[in-house]
Amino acid sequence: MPEKCPFQFDLMNPVTYQKGIPFEYFKTLREQCPVALQDPSDANSDGDFWAITQRDDLDFVSKNPKIFSSREKLSHPQNGDDDPESMEIMRQLIINMDPPDHIKYRRVVRNAFTSKAVDALEPMMREFAKNIVDKVAAKGECEFVSTVAEEMPLFVICALMGLPSDQRQRFADQVDIMLGMDDPELSVSQEDGQTAAAELFGIAMELSAKHEADPKEGTVLHALLSGAVEGEHLNEFEFCSFFLILIAGGVETTRTATSQGMRVLMEHPEQLQMLVDDPSLIPDAIEEILRFYPPFIHMHRTAMEDVKVSDKEIKKGDKVVLFYPSVNHEEAVFGEDVDQFDILRTKRMPDLKNQHRTFGIGQHFCLGSHLARKELKVMFEEIIPRLRNPKLVGEPRNLMSNFVVGIKEMHITFDPEV
Repeated sequence: MPEKCPFQFDLMNPVTYQKGIPFEYFKTLREQCPVALQDPSDANSDGDFWAITQRDDLDFVSKNPKIFSSREKLSHPQNGDDDPESMEIMRQLIINMDPPDHIKYRRVVRNAFTSKAVDALEPMMREFAKNIVDKVAAKGECEFVSTVAEEMPLFVICALMGLPSDQRQRFADQVDIMLGMDDPELSVSQEDGQTAAAELFGIAMELSAKHEADPKEGTVLHALLSGAVEGEHLNEFEFCSFFLILIAGGVETTRTATSQGMRVLMEHPEQLQMLVDDPSLIPDAIEEILRFYPPFIHMHRTAMEDVKVSDKEIKKGDKVVLFYPSVNHEEAVFGEDVDQFDILRTKRMPDLKNQHRTFGIGQHFCLGSHLARKELKVMFEEIIPRLRNPKLVGEPRNLMSNFVVGIKEMHITFDPEV
């Protein structure tokens, strides 16, 4: 039995993250036990796991799917996933696939997320972003998450999927239920999550029927329904599963990055003023936001053979957990000021967007990374010039989750636009 790391931080407990990402825990592990055998918590009942906290090790695990499987025990397991039938269903989600299946299915939607395809959406995004800010600018205050941060990703995903605008809230409510199962304040059970997934499957099938009657090329929906794997179109479950993963990831990444980005900028008013004075710095600020406070905390892998990572012997069947906030704050990569938020970091690190791991690396690198960056750029280009001198009103209410560092509610004030 390998010796456990003397530093045990209950990293899989949602409570650990409720007041924010515990960067000091990850710093200790990087310095003392970069590949750390950790005890499970109540939220992680299937045994000990190896916490990967340095970037080179995370890259090695991520780039070797034959050794470290997403499929075996799932990339993002939930309580109850030890049921064999549930496991087989979950393994059909692209997030839990290994090559060669993952590569085949990824090709189905890859073309819908090319830089060219996403860039073509910018005029539509720009108009909608202006409308979002129009609704709050004259008020001088708002609840930022619901009125600003979540609006753009919902609009874009719904547009990409061909979902009518009058169904957007129905869709958003089910996504929130799925992502809120760890938070007792939301009173969401595992059964509620399954019901929400079933509701989203129903929405997907409604869209499929409408598309069959009136096909619209250029949408992600069209890519899913017209794409083929080895000559076969996606079956009903495969189509619904793709739909589920794409919309949940697409909504939460941008909503959380927008909310946390606004929070961090308000906490650093001198840097926010730099963006007011020079909006050309906004893309640089977005990369620093993504590095500094990534929306997702971890993903899992399972060792398929005995393997050495750093100086640790990992055995076949061991669980390995990749912690993205930790590798994004590694001093050896980003410098001694790694825990300081600095929108000018790209001036010292022009390749910052390829150095942080917020969108992962390897075969599961996020398909929607360019889309997320584009949404964030457009939103902050509309927010920053118009919501002047923003300030927090009280503390934000964070989502209790060991997976998403979401904000449930964040009230702000600003100078009313005249």
